[in-house]
Parts: sequence; C-alpha cells; structure tokens
Amino acid sequence: MDVRMFVSGRRVKKWQFIQLFATCFVLSLMFFWIPIDNHIVSHMKSYSYRYLINSYNFVNDSLSLKRSEEGVPRYQYLINHEDKCQMQDVLLLLFVKTAPENYNRRSAIRKTWGNEKYVCSQLNANIKTLFVLGTPSDPLIRERLQKRLVWEDKMYNDIIQQDFADSFYNLTLKFLLQFSWANRFCPHAKFLMTADDDIFIHMPNLIEYLQSLERIGVQDFWVGRVHRGAPPVRDKRSKYYVSYEMYQWPAYPDYTAGAAYVISGDVAAKVYEASQTLNSSLYIDDVFMGLCANKIGIVPQYHVFFSGEGKTPYHPCIYEKMMTSHGHVEDLQDLWTDATDPKVKTISKDWFDIGVWSRQKRFFWLIILKNVVTTTHRISAQAVKVLKFNNSPTFIG
Repeated sequence: MDVRMFVSGRRVKKWQFIQLFATCFVLSLMFFWIPIDNHIVSHMKSYSYRYLINSYNFVNDSLSLKRSEEGVPRYQYLINHEDKCQMQDVLLLLFVKTAPENYNRRSAIRKTWGNEKYVCSQLNANIKTLFVLGTPSDPLIRERLQKRLVWEDKMYNDIIQQDFADSFYNLTLKFLLQFSWANRFCPHAKFLMTADDDIFIHMPNLIEYLQSLERIGVQDFWVGRVHRGAPPVRDKRSKYYVSYEMYQWPAYPDYTAGAAYVISGDVAAKVYEASQTLNSSLYIDDVFMGLCANKIGIVPQYHVFFSGEGKTPYHPCIYEKMMTSHGHVEDLQDLWTDATDPKVKTISKDWFDIGVWSRQKRFFWLIILKNVVTTTHRISAQAVKVLKFNNSPTFIG
C-alpha cells in the first residue's frame, strides 16, 4: 500500500510539473506572440503573397499607383551636361546618388572606381560617371554650398542637379532624374548602374562581367542583391513607414537593394516609360524601381557578389570575385588599392590551385566562400535594418 502511494505521489508531482511547464509555455507564447506575429509571421505572409504580385497580371495592373493630379513632377536643371555621352560608344552609364555636402566622398570616388580615365586606359571600356543630387536642404548654408557645387562641377564636369530639395524623402525624385537624363541624353548606353556614394565597386570585375554580357547581347537584364517578399514597414516611428493609403499590399514586388544594381539599356528605356505612370510620392527609390520593373515584366537576378546593404569581408579570394560592397567611406582608397592589386589573382590562384587541391576540393571551398559572403551580407543587412528601424541618420540617399 505504501509503495503504491509513493508511486502515485511521484506521478502526481510529474503531472503537476507538466501542467506548470505547459502553463508557462502558453503564457510565454501569449507574451511574445504580438512581436512574433508582427515581425516573422507577417514577413512569411508577405513572402507568400509575392508570388501573386510577381506572377499575375491583374495584381500587376493594380500595383500601378494612381497618378497625382499634377502628374509626374518636373524640375529644372541647375547643373547639367547634355553632351556627356554624345557620339560615344558607352558601355556603362554610372549614376552615383550623393548629397550636396558629401564632397569628400565624391572626391574619393573620382580617384577610384568612378575614374573614367582609369577604366578607359586600364580596362579598355568607356564609362560615364555622373553624381546625382538636388539642392541643399539647409537654408542657412544653401547659397554657400550651391556655389561650392558649381565650382566643383567646373573642375570635374560630372554633376547633374535639379531644383528639388535633396533629402531622404525625395529619393524617388532622384531616381526620376537619373532615368529621365539617361532616356534623353544617353539612350544608347549598353548598361546603366545606380549606386550610393558609400559603395565600393570593383570596377575591373564589373567591366569584365558587363563585357561578357554585351558579347551575347543580353536584354531584359537587372542584377543586384534581390529582396524577395519584403513587407512594407507599417510602424510610424520608422523613416521607412509606408501607409496603407500609399501602398495597400502586404508585400512589395521583388527588387534589388538601391545601394547598387545594374540594368541593361533596353530595361532603362522601359523603366523610364513606366515611371511616368506612377505616383512618385512613394519615396523609397529601390521599391519604386521594383514597381516600375514589375509593371513591365522585368524580374531581378540575384548575384552573390553584389553585397546590397552588406559589407564584404576583407580577403584576397573575395576581391577576385566581388562586385560591390556597402559602407565604405574612410577606407575606400585603401580597399581600392588592395582589391585591384594584380597580386590578388596570384594569391587567389595559389590558394585554389595548389597541387594538393583537386577540382572537387576547389569547388567545395568556392561554395564555402560564397556562403561566407552571403552570411556576412545577411548579418550586415540585419544590422542595417535595426538602424533603419531606430531612425538612424546614417543613411545617405
């Protein structure tokens, strides 16, 4: 009898423990359900919904935002170079989105990946680099800074500027400036690229890549770091907040990170036409690009060595393959020197081609390398998203 009571007592305690554990689990789930639903579940829903957005014509048609009564905004050029591409065979028209006050960034780019003379003499290609901006937003320094921009352009002849205020909330106006300029003054460029001014571009790798695409006559081409099934931010505290009135759907069409992407010339012309039918009040320019592309049926291609918002690891083996890396200001010149050093290919070749390595092992390590890059990009991108959510002022359009 005593033994039975002892066993029964143990079972009761075990059952009580299970009940207590289950209760704690349910309470924890209830406590964390709201943030889980907002952050993860909503993203899963939006990722599923993207197949409708990207695949069905009736959804594509409904994504065309109603044009405002004023139509597409028109602004006047303050600085322009109409003959930048005239009568020239241009492989790449490169637009760099920059703020008026970022002279040091523009100067560093002119000495590195944006240097037209370097690309022509060393890479045997013709590119045209243009810095795209609006007017200084701060009225206290507007006149002085504008005079400095005029002086800077007289020195380098590489700035285009219209008379809208240069701010984060006018990024789509900067987008329209790029595509309208390309359509009017350089429609024959083989490729168009848009990039931020804190990006590093491995120009030798990029030119080699684009030349290979040109040889096969690629069309309907759009490549970069692809965001798939991204949901609109509905938190009013975020600078990326988008209201239901502005965009009612739970997911954006697939788009590439605005930090750097490349399109073929035929896509540039089609995107320009599509942009004239959309309401530019949606100020997130890379999403706006996705809407334009979705309207004309262009799908972005993912490229592992376009970093998007991520920062590429510093390593010679990665330098040999990399296209872009985000978040380079102070280290741009040093990275350019290291990444374009001819010794990089030798180091990488020695790393992969040493006698003990079989083809299978080299392939295995290449996969690992790509996974390292991808993981690093994801971690960096998540960090950027946290900063964006907290309204970090570090973003430069």
